[in-house]
Amino acid sequence: MRAAILAGAALAAIATVPAHAEVKWISETGFRLENRATVAATPDKVYAALGQIGAWWDSAHTYSGKAGNMTLELKPGGCFCESLEKGGGVEHGRVVMARPGQVLRLETALGPLQDEGVSGVLTFTIKPAEAGGAEVIQTYNVGGVRADMMKNTLLIDRVVGSQLIRFKTFVETGKPE
Repeated sequence: MRAAILAGAALAAIATVPAHAEVKWISETGFRLENRATVAATPDKVYAALGQIGAWWDSAHTYSGKAGNMTLELKPGGCFCESLEKGGGVEHGRVVMARPGQVLRLETALGPLQDEGVSGVLTFTIKPAEAGGAEVIQTYNVGGVRADMMKNTLLIDRVVGSQLIRFKTFVETGKPE
């Protein structure tokens, strides 16, 4: 049932992919995805908003069904975590680089990749945009993927990219949708 819900939510996300989305490379055992968005805010404000993940992450892509249960500590070793009922929880990832206003990097195997034993790194690079605001470049590098999971690369790109769209909308409007 959970897989069907996640698949449906992922397919719904297809229509909300950022304008600049790209599978940068793909091999037999891994891939690199890149999504870009220009956000009408300063790089410092954009960086700080990453830490408000419970306000912009899509509830459809959580174990609890509630984005508000998500937290992200913007410091090295900071947990990208989700609270579950009865005191349980999920560590979705861990911050490995925190450069306020510039870069946030997490070691993370998102969604179904968590059970796969892959190595994944999600990076948000933030820089001033030429026309004002900030450009956010989101990259997701994953290695050690089983061959039968590689068929999901485009779907994973769409889901990760849809999170960036929600983030941009949240920073600009205070709401992710």
